[in-house]
Amino acid sequence: MRPPHISLDQWRVFQAIVDHGGYAQAAAALHRSQSSVSYAIKQLQMQLGVSLLEVRGRKAQLTGAGEALLGRARQLLAEAVALEELAHHLEQGWEAAIRLVVDAAFPSALLLDALQAFAPQDRGTRVLLEEVVLSGAQDALEQGQADLIIGAELPSASLADPLLEIEFVAVAHPDHPLHRLERKLKMADLEREMQVVVKDSGQQSPRDFGWLGAEHRWTVSSIDTAVTTIHHGLGYGWLPRHQIQAELQKGQLLPLPLTSGQIYRTHLYLAFGQEHPGPATQLLSDLIRRQVSLW
Repeated sequence: MRPPHISLDQWRVFQAIVDHGGYAQAAAALHRSQSSVSYAIKQLQMQLGVSLLEVRGRKAQLTGAGEALLGRARQLLAEAVALEELAHHLEQGWEAAIRLVVDAAFPSALLLDALQAFAPQDRGTRVLLEEVVLSGAQDALEQGQADLIIGAELPSASLADPLLEIEFVAVAHPDHPLHRLERKLKMADLEREMQVVVKDSGQQSPRDFGWLGAEHRWTVSSIDTAVTTIHHGLGYGWLPRHQIQAELQKGQLLPLPLTSGQIYRTHLYLAFGQEHPGPATQLLSDLIRRQVSLW
């Protein structure tokens, strides 16, 4: 790739002439002499090999080529300003990126609302989002692979704060054999049917969670897949109530009438991956807490 021969200053002069309506006006806006403005635009047109402006009376007007290049010039200048601002924010300690690890049971609507509120204030900070299950959050924290973590399974030594409680409810499709029994169910009834469970994404100490007494199990990698599988009548399982609320209201999924164990609850916690989180990580943490408080 050959280096550019045209400077940002030349593009800035070109934009100023268009925006202010002429060479003299651009010179005043840029606090420069009119001769330096004329020279800069002359050199720009010479280097490009095309005419960008035509002077008609006392006003400079765009040629076809000038009109085609003006939009790109504006974009180039805006990106240059943004790049300088990003460097300034980095110099002040603002993070270039936040590694955000979130348990799949955390309500996605809350997360998206927090990220939407963060975007206008991010100062160029990128968010690298990873969804995990069970001990996946603990792995990320212990291995230093996250700056901000939302998880149910976190090391006891971590300084984690309770965030919210998630309710899981045992459900199956209305036509599932367990519902056709039309009576209270015992664990022996569940043992004969296919159970859908979500695989622990952790690698260090993966563990099973909840009741796993069924002889036949389908193991899937995400809660979304578990919801789809159970919705299609291919098994039963415990799913986050907030994630299947619409299906429950429409009768597309029904709670299993268990004598015990129909519902269990788990707490999700919020923790920083670093002892001294940066300002962007702290801001995103505050926005997540705020969304949870409004839920």
